Amino acid sequence: MAAHTAFIVRGKEMLRDIDRLTARSVILSLLLGLHPPSATSGELIRLTSGFAISDAALRVALTRMVVNGDLVRSPDGYRLSDRLLARQRKQDDALRPPTRVWRGSWLTVVITSVGTDPRTRADARKALYDNRLAELREGVWIRPDNLKLELPVDLQERVRILYTYDNAPAELAGLLWDLPGWAEHGRELLQALDNSSDAFERFVAAAAIMRHLMTDPVLPDNLLPPRWPGDELRAAYAEYAAEVSDSRYRPDAVAT
Repeated sequence: MAAHTAFIVRGKEMLRDIDRLTARSVILSLLLGLHPPSATSGELIRLTSGFAISDAALRVALTRMVVNGDLVRSPDGYRLSDRLLARQRKQDDALRPPTRVWRGSWLTVVITSVGTDPRTRADARKALYDNRLAELREGVWIRPDNLKLELPVDLQERVRILYTYDNAPAELAGLLWDLPGWAEHGRELLQALDNSSDAFERFVAAAAIMRHLMTDPVLPDNLLPPRWPGDELRAAYAEYAAEVSDSRYRPDAVAT
């Protein structure tokens, strides 16, 4: 699993890859989980006191993040920039997917334009993935029609949107997504969070859970395998975020 932090759990064994865990990634993960997404330098120092990040390193990271447009400095501390507020909204949607009743139809997005440059194609793929569509074949993206489709205007002009039905929807869902693999890894992450012994381990496990939730296809219940851990993962992350939000206002507390 590629990211700044990863967990792999096998039985009682948990391996942590923390080589890429930087002060910037810690600050972003914390603020993305806070509502409102802001904190003073003192609150951030307190929240990261168990993360082996020095006060000096944290303050340097904050300064650089303001210069790079990640954060906005205010008299009350630091808050996420507008660009990262959009990312937080996507994260919030992952915790509370805005689903609607599924009546059996599939949303199909067919890319009709040709000759676009690599960057445009990459942006299109990202937008489609962000909408939790899967690629059935090159240029044909599909998912159950239980989520609102929000494509960039420029992409809307280059696609045809169709609504279709399939006579074996559960089989089709299994072809589009590795549902058993997603569920298994989700349960591993829940175990990692339950087995965390300190604030740092809980932070890393919670961050990994959120990254995993961002890849949840959010399918109708009757297309999911038994014991799907999506709701458990959302509840676990929400509980952790509430702990962090509460502890930033208490000088004697750090989320554990």
